[in-house]
Amino acid sequence: MLVTLMLDKPVLITPEGLDKLQQELDHLRTEVRAEVAERIKYAKEFGDLSENAEYEQAKNEQGMIEGRILTLERMVRNAVIIEEHHDGVVQVGSVVTVRDEFGEEAFTIVGPAEVDVANGRISMESPVGKALMGHRAGEAVEVQSPAGTRSLSIVSVS
Repeated sequence: MLVTLMLDKPVLITPEGLDKLQQELDHLRTEVRAEVAERIKYAKEFGDLSENAEYEQAKNEQGMIEGRILTLERMVRNAVIIEEHHDGVVQVGSVVTVRDEFGEEAFTIVGPAEVDVANGRISMESPVGKALMGHRAGEAVEVQSPAGTRSLSIVSVS
């Protein structure tokens, strides 16, 4: 019940992020489903299903695939496209360059569905994302995280 409620909230996403979700959904529906069904069919040919590890593994994978399909369908259905505004205020979709004692780093603020920390895409719900939201270049923010407080200066917002 809790998972369903969480998934039915609006999903803030860029047009590119929505396209990626739709591509993944299409791939799972058209290709992966068929591959797993074929593996289940093949595994059934071995006979006794009670001791058939290949069958069990394929059925488990099928359950995970169907769960992911349901999640993606809800995300796409509840997608709210992020409008790009360049008024200098940090918001979802902004590219923000910050400076701290270790140097400069740039982030794109995204909704939770598009997080990719390795590529500089951080969630608006993360400690850094929350601290930056609503601020402008030239301002300093304090980031509260489990590791402690971190001070960031906003260099630019685009």
